[in-house]
Amino acid sequence: MTHEPATRSPGVFRRVLPSWRREAFRTTLWIVPATMVALAVLLFAITYQLDSMIAAGNMQVPGWAIAGGSDAARQVLIGIAAAVITVAGVVFSITILALQLASQQFGPRMLRNFIRDRGTQVSLGAFVATFVYSILTLGSVAHQSSAFVPHISVTVALILTLGDLGVLIYFIHHVAQSIQLTTVVSGIARDFRMTIHDLNQDAAATRTPMTAGPGMDEIRLRLETGAPVPTQLSGFLQAVGHDRLVRIAASSDAVIKLLHRPGHFVIAGRPFATVYPRQAAGKVAAALGKAHATGPHRTLSQDPVFAIDQLVEIAIRALSPAVNDTFTALTCIDWLCDGLCKLSGRRLSEGVYRDRLGRIRLIEAGPSYARMVNRAFDKVRQAGRGMPAVAIRQVDALARVMEYTADPARQAVLVRQASMIVRAVDEAVPEVEDRALVHARYADVLAAARDEA
Repeated sequence: MTHEPATRSPGVFRRVLPSWRREAFRTTLWIVPATMVALAVLLFAITYQLDSMIAAGNMQVPGWAIAGGSDAARQVLIGIAAAVITVAGVVFSITILALQLASQQFGPRMLRNFIRDRGTQVSLGAFVATFVYSILTLGSVAHQSSAFVPHISVTVALILTLGDLGVLIYFIHHVAQSIQLTTVVSGIARDFRMTIHDLNQDAAATRTPMTAGPGMDEIRLRLETGAPVPTQLSGFLQAVGHDRLVRIAASSDAVIKLLHRPGHFVIAGRPFATVYPRQAAGKVAAALGKAHATGPHRTLSQDPVFAIDQLVEIAIRALSPAVNDTFTALTCIDWLCDGLCKLSGRRLSEGVYRDRLGRIRLIEAGPSYARMVNRAFDKVRQAGRGMPAVAIRQVDALARVMEYTADPARQAVLVRQASMIVRAVDEAVPEVEDRALVHARYADVLAAARDEA
């Protein structure tokens, strides 16, 4: 089956730890504004130098620069600084309000998706940077003699102010669009597809056509006598540097088996990996801490199940008696179906990584197809028990996913989910016609399975 090509360039997450650090910077609200402020200070240093050259008679005032005396320059700069910092306060208030609405509607775990938004960060940075630039220019007027007029700096301040007006219009539109359900849900679904693509690219980068050394069965037997490596820090496993772990294992002629995958919560002192031979455990343990990232929250770097959980969380919150928004849940089911259709047409990573000579060096327990399908349907089915509309949409989704699935094992997973939905409907829905609609969709799932077999 064909699938939609990924839009992210291959190998973005191949160097996992740098990618994780970039993700950490992106989810920090002050990094981009601070960078823009630093650029504003640099811009002021350049324009101030040019104004000093004009004041010394070494340069003529450009024709596009604003003319006038020092008093007029002070008034203009005071007005710009006051207006910009006021608008910056309004922008900050709108941002906090958007975060509050997002927390109530989508759940507290969705806040990171809004904080990492580049549009919000750049908008805040633009206003703060303009304010800092205006204050620095105003200080230069007060510091110099009354005859000194920073013509170029004042002109640039006015240009930045005009640019901020465009940023303000964009920001209002961006916030109004970003808090819409369809935007949030489609964005999470896009992240899910990209994460699957990046994991496959990461596995392909370490895959070699050569095979050497012991096979998987013998490796697993050896690992039973291996030495455990404890976890150093408690938290969620966010990312694993597969390339680096393969090099570490190859340099020690060892095999590493990871006992956790990204998304799992690990506890300090508990086993994190198993290393064979036992004498190599000390050297591997010393380097293992630098080859993975642990933090207080889950990320999408190597955890596609996290994207599924986010969509499911929005759906079950919508199905709760306090909200009772069936249409939101149906939208989440549609996008879960989209992600699973793309997933069903792909080959998942086997979790076995070899060195350049073809020897097995790293074994990782990645998320299975059955696990991701169950995470996408179980909780929504349980929360929507007794709601025919939810059951019908879920069975419809399974029928569409089945069209992308040729593997009998994967088909069995989808049929199992459809069977559980049908049994729940037979037990909880009293209306005969509603049950008949669900059974008709279930027949479509079975027919699609036969067609793909």
